[in-house]
Amino acid sequence: MIKDLKSFTKKGERRNIEFKKALKISYHLNEDRKKQLISQMKYRMEKGKGKAIYLLGVEDDGSLTGLPMEELQESIHVLKVLSQEIGACIEEVNEYPLDDGKVAEVTIGWKNSFKKEHIVIGVAGHVDHGKSTLLGSLTTGILDDGTGKTRIFLDVQKHEIERGLSADLSFAIYGFLDGQPIRLDNPLDKKEKSELMEKCERIISFVDTVGHEPWLRTTIRGIVGQKLDYGLLTVAADQGPTHITREHLGIILAMELPVIVVITKKDLVGEDGIQKVHDKISELLKLVGRIPYKVKGRSDALLVSEKMNQHIVPIIETSSVTGEGLELLDELFLNLKIPENASEDKKPFMMYIDKVYSVKGVGTVVSGTIRQGRVKKGEKLLLGPFHTGEFKEVKVKSIEMHHYQIGCAEPGHIVGISIAGASPQEIERGMILAHPEYNPKAVREFEAEVAILVHPTTIKAGYESVTHIETIAETTILEPLDQEFMSAGDKGKVRMRFKYRPHHVKEGQKLIFREGRSKGIGSITKIIENL
Repeated sequence: MIKDLKSFTKKGERRNIEFKKALKISYHLNEDRKKQLISQMKYRMEKGKGKAIYLLGVEDDGSLTGLPMEELQESIHVLKVLSQEIGACIEEVNEYPLDDGKVAEVTIGWKNSFKKEHIVIGVAGHVDHGKSTLLGSLTTGILDDGTGKTRIFLDVQKHEIERGLSADLSFAIYGFLDGQPIRLDNPLDKKEKSELMEKCERIISFVDTVGHEPWLRTTIRGIVGQKLDYGLLTVAADQGPTHITREHLGIILAMELPVIVVITKKDLVGEDGIQKVHDKISELLKLVGRIPYKVKGRSDALLVSEKMNQHIVPIIETSSVTGEGLELLDELFLNLKIPENASEDKKPFMMYIDKVYSVKGVGTVVSGTIRQGRVKKGEKLLLGPFHTGEFKEVKVKSIEMHHYQIGCAEPGHIVGISIAGASPQEIERGMILAHPEYNPKAVREFEAEVAILVHPTTIKAGYESVTHIETIAETTILEPLDQEFMSAGDKGKVRMRFKYRPHHVKEGQKLIFREGRSKGIGSITKIIENL
């Protein structure tokens, strides 16, 4: 709500605001004038990242003249008709009395659903295997100079740029319009991202994880904690698969994601070298029951995109220096199937929180990937659980997706949600936002079916490790139930208890637990204790 209309009556101060003295049905809705007004509204929506504000009863010079109630309602009706023409709607109307009538502030936003094709891909691979450089070149069309120039679009923290190592999750997008890729001139420009979101029919969102071994838990968070549709694994042609490559592949497969393998840095080796890397990758994939498929041309990329599932793994050779192979990735991403999630769409809203921000002029913002249901601006949600196991009520102030404001978000959308009712200091990663109908519960203890992949000795009752479930990364205490102890290669039922605080988890969720080089995977089978 605009608290002081006079502060907004200078032209150009906010480019998504339009002044209108009055809008007449008989004049402003005739075809010629209507087209002009629709074009004007689209412009204001673009400048406002999906929001336009119309001030009715205001002259072009900013003078407040006001309108009689009948003329004000007619003007609002005209705005309603115009917004419907472009797939938008009136979200809010605030009226302010003047001596000779009223002035109205009308907020227009895109209709609730963000109806575009949207695919989320998690990108993993060993450090210096070209993940961020590949994404920088793919999303901008700018070729690398061999020193990781395009990586800067993904590594934005000072120490990441200086060291050339990603230390946290990064997000990148590009899209397609009429079958052609639409790239960004500058992926760090929020306005340009917003315009791309508006323009494209299909959006490809990348979650760029961390390749350095000490930050493996961040990589796990990127793959386990996001609602990914596909996993993309990079392997450098001059190094081939490493133990980290195998580690990352195992995490992707544990989440039961279809996998794409991209061989990077092809310009650094000859054909014999490339073939050796192909052979090693194929051997690795066959060991885990996957079928390698070498993509040689656009027809191969189209074919594998139509047939791709959890068993078929396309392998694409690329170079961010020469640009070779990038057009094959375009073809693949253009035609990849979008997983069906109709049942998730109808469930009550729930999202695990990945990051928490305090944004000047906005307040508390939490971000994450929506697991199920839809969320709308103005809704009241539950936030938690807190250390006590309780949830508190908060209100949705606004929703953004890659800096583009939307009225409603759906399963799979990576969003930032501005909330009222909680400070950033109260919120922790791993908490959830949920609709009251979801009826969230705080859980301290649960049973799971697990498989021990790597462990040097034996696991007995009291074994502690960090367990990853969604965006939760918490120490758990494990107790085998079917046997006295477990070793590498064993499968069985266990009981697990969060050591420090409760979290919200439910049956069927996948988990990964680690302690040193020990690792196990599994899924929750039974909730033991609700707080």
